[in-house]
Formats: sequence, C-alpha cells, structure tokens
Amino acid sequence: MNPLNHVAIIMDGNGRWGLNNNNSRNLGHKEGLVAVERIIKQSLKNQIKYLTLFAFSTENWKRPNLEITYLFNLLEKFLIEKLPDLNKQNIRLKIIGKKIPVSSKLNKLLKKSQAATFKNKKLQINLALNYGSKSELVDGIRMLIKNKKLINEKNISKSLYTKDIPNPDILIRTGDTKRLSNFLLWQLAYTEIFFEKKLWPDFTEKDFIKIIKKYKTIKRNFGNI
Repeated sequence: MNPLNHVAIIMDGNGRWGLNNNNSRNLGHKEGLVAVERIIKQSLKNQIKYLTLFAFSTENWKRPNLEITYLFNLLEKFLIEKLPDLNKQNIRLKIIGKKIPVSSKLNKLLKKSQAATFKNKKLQINLALNYGSKSELVDGIRMLIKNKKLINEKNISKSLYTKDIPNPDILIRTGDTKRLSNFLLWQLAYTEIFFEKKLWPDFTEKDFIKIIKKYKTIKRNFGNI
C-alpha cells in the first residue's frame, strides 16, 4: 500500500459552476471555498501531511479586474475568519508564489497568517498564489547562477518555492480538463494524476476518498520494473 503524504489540487471549474447555477462566476468562487474546507477536513482525517492548492496563477491576471478583486477579498475574509481554526486544528499555512503586486493589505495578512501558524505540525497547506511553475524554475536557476552554484537536479529542487516540501504523491484536477496549466511542472515528475469531470464546488469527500483508495492500489515503479 502506497504511503500518502502530499496531495496537490488544481481546483478548476469555479467560474463555470457559478455561471451554471446563478449566472455569477463569483458565486462559484465562494462555493469553491466551501469545497476547500471539506477537503481540508478529509486531509486531516486521512493523516495527509501536505495539501497544495492552486488558488491563483500568474496567468489569472488576464481575468476581469472585478473578478480578481472579489477573489482577493474572499481570501482576506477567509484568513481573518479561519486563522483561529487553523491554529486550533494544528494546521500550518505556507504561501508559494510571487508577492501579490496590487494588495498590500492581503500581503500583510498572508505574512501574518504564515507566522501565526508556523509551528503547527498536523497538516501544512501550501497555497499557490500568484504562482507559475515556469517562472519558479527561471527564478531558481537565476539564483543558482548568481550564487555560483552547480546547475543540477538537487540544487534546482533546493531553489524552488517547494524546497522543504516533498513532491506530491497525487495531483487532482477537477473540471474535466486534462492539462497541468503551469503548475508544479518540476515537482510532478512521478506524481499519480487524477482528472475529475466534476467542477470543483461539486467535488465531495467521497470523491476525494475514492481517489485516495485508488492511489493506494497503484504499483509505483519510479522508472523501475
């Protein structure tokens, strides 16, 4: 049975869900946050140590300004309301990605939340925010060159936002789309990938558990036989 330490999720389909249910993409983002809370609870129950969530990509800046503002306001509200719960449940929050260029309030809140939960050990939530894997790799390699270090796999891994985090065992992408969308391209080399037809707000605890059970039966060779 395969050990399971790290699950990564591309939470795709919020906007489509909102348009289908109330002709509002913002409603989909709000319901998507409810799905996040469901999966956090199941991650704790299944003793998963790391949960990485793709919240906002470097490409998402192409979206309408009103939608971006709503997303950031939603995240601010979540952090303010849920920070005590994160500490109560022994959950650490870590942000991976570039600094948000348009909201000093959100950046301060993210910094505060990371500091407040730094010592928590039960589950680490890695929130990929303003994240792009290609720029992560470019920035990492530039840093190695600047510091006159060898360009090899070990040093590249140590130069990434995820340097202290094990690579994902599972990647889940909802929304019936089969691509990685510039997410953890280096880290997913040997990850088991599950594409789900359901839109993210419809993704349930049962769906999550089904994937975990399937993963545990897979023979993982890592290039061996």
